Amino acid sequence: MKKTITTLVAAGAVTSAAVLGAAYFGLVNVGADDPHFPAVHAFLAMARDRSIEVRASDIEVPNLKDPALIQAGAGNYNAMCIGCHLAPGVEKTELSQALYPSPPNLTEIGVSGDPAAAFWTIKHGIKATGMPAWGKSMDDQYIWGIVAFLDQLPQLNAEQYQMMVASSGGHQHGGGESDMHNHEGQHGGAKSGHGNHDDSAANGVAEESHDHGSSHSESSSVAEHHGEHESGEAHSDHHTGSTLKTHVHKDGKEHTHDK
Repeated sequence: MKKTITTLVAAGAVTSAAVLGAAYFGLVNVGADDPHFPAVHAFLAMARDRSIEVRASDIEVPNLKDPALIQAGAGNYNAMCIGCHLAPGVEKTELSQALYPSPPNLTEIGVSGDPAAAFWTIKHGIKATGMPAWGKSMDDQYIWGIVAFLDQLPQLNAEQYQMMVASSGGHQHGGGESDMHNHEGQHGGAKSGHGNHDDSAANGVAEESHDHGSSHSESSSVAEHHGEHESGEAHSDHHTGSTLKTHVHKDGKEHTHDK
């Protein structure tokens, strides 16, 4: 018996060392386009399902037939979920094809008969799957709205789905949501206003530059004018008491100005 235990412990140690070595030397391919081995996938799926089942066991499910709840859920599902989980008339998207594990097509399975588990999954997300923890930004009542809508989703066709989304309040879930609008389109007027402001400012700068340029040109002309002068003797103006200075141009003409 002791020998058997020793053998099992040694085998476990060797196996653990082999697994750690494979991971350390990069032999494990973590690419999302390289599926798990069947045994690994089965183990992870079991661990996921049991984890959710245990944690969702004491969740109290509200009335999922409440029209207001379903209506609110339609808008949020359309804004937040169809990229991965699809919708009636939407067979695949870039995300639904690229993620691994592949996100379930909720138009076919809805809540899978377990609304409490669906609520827990939406609220807390699932590690290393691409499923976000929407509870970080979404109040419980809005999460239940999505669950209520999911309960109806498999029975909807594309036209019914669009009608429900159109009648919903859109993307709303208690103040933590992000505005998913086109900023350029939304702020077109403001952008135009800023453009006018910038144009005015630019014009002002241009005018100011022109003024400075003119002054500079005038100063240059004066400098050149004075450059043509020859220094003369300074003298006082008896009428004003100021000191005057006389310059003689190269052409022989005199020019007098204040010193």
